Amino acid sequence: AALLLALQVRLVMKAHSFIRENVPRVLSSVKDKSGTLHIPRISQYLYFLFAPTLIYRDNYPRNPTIRWGYVATKFAQVLGSLFYAYYIFVRLCIPQFRNSNQETFNLRGLVLCIFNSILPGVLILFLVFFAFLHCWLNAFAEMLRFADRMFYK
Repeated sequence: AALLLALQVRLVMKAHSFIRENVPRVLSSVKDKSGTLHIPRISQYLYFLFAPTLIYRDNYPRNPTIRWGYVATKFAQVLGSLFYAYYIFVRLCIPQFRNSNQETFNLRGLVLCIFNSILPGVLILFLVFFAFLHCWLNAFAEMLRFADRMFYK
């Protein structure tokens, strides 16, 4: 459910950017009654939907070739990060809460479980952010030959 919500938010943000960039151009050309309308092509919009950016432009800087080795490395890093996050979750987080069903509820036990899960939880959070924001987006940027990779600026 959270993944679907994140996808919908991304699509709404991209649609907003697309409309915000193109409506003023269309309105100004209609207002001036010039014969040329600057309507973007479907291929430009589809490229924008998959490009790792939220700002619509008709053209983006493009690399001449795709480095498939780089793409494979980034996808391998995604898989490695997810497997490592799963390993941390299974070995460090689940055992903390395993016996909580059998014991009577006490505040001390709950606080200890939460504090013992904070460090593994933060590590999992960092791994998931690294896997998605760095590896996944860079892999798709390379496959789309997207040259403007200023994710961290």
